[in-house]
Amino acid sequence: MLGEYRIEGRRASEIAASVERGVGSGELKPGQLLPPMRELAGELGVNPNTVAAAYRTLRERGVIETAGRRGSRVRPRPATTARGSLRIEAPEGVRDVGEGNPDVSLLPPLGEALAAAARAHAAHPTLYGEVPVDEEFARLARAALDADGVPAGPVGVASGALDAIERVLAAHLRPGDAVAVEDPGWGSVLDLVPALGLRVVPVRLDDEGPLPGEVARALRDEGARAVVVTARAQNPTGAAVSGPRAAELRDLLARHPDVLLVEDDHGHGFVDLAPHPLAGATKRWAFVRSVSKAYGPDLRVAAFTGDAVTVDRVLGRQRLGPGWVSRLLQRAVAHLWRTGAVDGAAVARAYGERRDALVRALEARGVEAHGRSGMNVWVPVADETGAVARLLHAGWAVAPGARFRVRSGPGVRLTVSRLSPGDIEPLATAVAEAAGPMPARSYG
Repeated sequence: MLGEYRIEGRRASEIAASVERGVGSGELKPGQLLPPMRELAGELGVNPNTVAAAYRTLRERGVIETAGRRGSRVRPRPATTARGSLRIEAPEGVRDVGEGNPDVSLLPPLGEALAAAARAHAAHPTLYGEVPVDEEFARLARAALDADGVPAGPVGVASGALDAIERVLAAHLRPGDAVAVEDPGWGSVLDLVPALGLRVVPVRLDDEGPLPGEVARALRDEGARAVVVTARAQNPTGAAVSGPRAAELRDLLARHPDVLLVEDDHGHGFVDLAPHPLAGATKRWAFVRSVSKAYGPDLRVAAFTGDAVTVDRVLGRQRLGPGWVSRLLQRAVAHLWRTGAVDGAAVARAYGERRDALVRALEARGVEAHGRSGMNVWVPVADETGAVARLLHAGWAVAPGARFRVRSGPGVRLTVSRLSPGDIEPLATAVAEAAGPMPARSYG
């Protein structure tokens, strides 16, 4: 099982140190199965509780991971290259439809909002020791959450959706815990989970969100302690959790009340499909809303709510780090909300027309394409590297599916935000020639 390497020690600390030495030297390789606790205890002549304590220490340090009856393994080393770096740089003359940015012409001007925030600051400067959440920001955020059926809970503010997700996971989980994550899914989350010492459990999805059977498997067989779900505009597939799917998932999660649920609703403000929150199905939950896609990526602000314990833990840990998210930014966002600076229906329509037109054009050419909501279209392909290279040669830079996949099949992501009506047919033709027709199937 361990080859030539022998674990040594009589105390838990010595056994743990021996395993860490083997991992550090490379003699214990990522994914290598460790002996069952009773077996190792017998070899070392110690009580099985001693080995259990050593393994617990190693899990907490992120050295090993345990998957129930399948035993304990050496954790894979953290990726040295983030998924976000797996991008295709568009050379001169090549159109970039892989960068994932919003259409800047649909973003609101920020001058008046920032000026209003500066005037409010001049009248009442924010100093150390004040509450971290601006009162108007919290009131407006809570009213929007109420309108969408998100259960009551206190409001917090983070520096974007990923910051909020990281803080919520860290508030409840320990290294080695398993987290169910959509596959294909947001590459930043797929990078974040292992960076926190947690284990990714990929969950397949379709256009209506995570498949209940997959979530059940992650909870039952993989021991997932948390589930991360995208409410709508899922990146990269455009999936949106439907009403019937939400009901199934809520029923399933209610049978696992101790599981942490994290919902990412970054589609708020630029998607016209109503969300169907799962929040409240478990005792510990968080619902996160970033303003980046609808109001501008440089507004590093996300509102979140959740059960009282979760929000309190996140805000308490936040106070020990950055302290708070700038109230100048909170006030600027509150001004944008209050004045209706973004016509959400019009923005959703603009993205929807481009996205739907591209999906129809691809389907007319026999190419499977997904894009139920948001600004992205996901195209499964047989040969991802070849498709990306052929599209680049044809004048289009796309996002390789490797940025978003764990176990799911290959594909490419196309962002429609910069497309004009005249771009749809040429792009669809290029994709069809590069990818070829694919038989209909789920994302997995």
